[in-house]
Amino acid sequence: MKKLHTAVLTAIAAAAVLAGCGSSPSGESPASGGKTYTIGIGQFADHGSLDNCREGFLSGLAEEGFVEGENLTVLYDNAQTNSSTATQINTNFAARKVDLICGIATPMAQSAYGVGKKNNIPVIYTAVTDPVAAELANADGTPAGQITGTSDMLPVQQQLEMIRAILPDAKTIGILYTTSEVNSASTIAQYKLLAPDYGFTIVESAISSSADVSLAADALVSKVDCITNLTDNTVVASLPIILDKANARNIPVFGSEIEQVKIGCLAAMGLDYTELGKQTGRMAAKILKGEAQASELNYETVKEASFYANTKAAENLGISLPEDLTASAKEIFTDITAD
Repeated sequence: MKKLHTAVLTAIAAAAVLAGCGSSPSGESPASGGKTYTIGIGQFADHGSLDNCREGFLSGLAEEGFVEGENLTVLYDNAQTNSSTATQINTNFAARKVDLICGIATPMAQSAYGVGKKNNIPVIYTAVTDPVAAELANADGTPAGQITGTSDMLPVQQQLEMIRAILPDAKTIGILYTTSEVNSASTIAQYKLLAPDYGFTIVESAISSSADVSLAADALVSKVDCITNLTDNTVVASLPIILDKANARNIPVFGSEIEQVKIGCLAAMGLDYTELGKQTGRMAAKILKGEAQASELNYETVKEASFYANTKAAENLGISLPEDLTASAKEIFTDITAD
């Protein structure tokens, strides 16, 4: 009996060794060193571009071996453009002792950094227009602390060139923005600096919350030739309202990325937010693998913008899009989809 017991133990031990030499145990990945991780993803607003960032972020992590449901647990929440809610979300992530927090959009990233510093949790961000102005990075691009990520700084000059090509007689461009979003203030400053070079005057309209959008849009469409949209989270979340007001006055609205064009903006020289998210996911993987600390990784940007257009919106406005732009388009939409 003793010999049989010893033989069984020997067989079990041998099987365990063989299993270890083969595939990793369920829920573990060689890329993560056999560990499992928990991350928190906080999103500031509910709209297409930020959704694309989140999906791209998870894809980028998966490319590097961190797969949700296998070796990665993902906690997700959305602040619905409320800064107080953003802080509650990040505080909850800290209480759950996550290994990393991802803040999607500037206000969420700022909140995540504040919570992360207090709890020694690294933070990565995406869709932050100006990390320096948001005090997430230093002037030379180095991190302000244990935080890094990707910027969605808009190609303002290319956007102005596009608007001038489509609307050769336009003189005024309207911009609606939220006063509390530092990302918007930074981009408007660029528009004001560059607009005169293209014969434009910028007319801005500030709001404090989504409740202000309707009245502000009414006032803006009465005094501009067109509107260009930023990546302002509160404004983007209310874009259908703005489009309705503008369409009633036959005022073209230009977007800043693909999702805004899908739902009715005329055109955009914009970024691919899915790719931006993937880029962020790959950076996060370096932190989780221990290859680098967040404080050692300068923030990154997407350097190439693409032309997107909506021919249905153009038809409704009675506008013909220049052939040289449509020929170079990354994607052209022939219908307007519901947000």
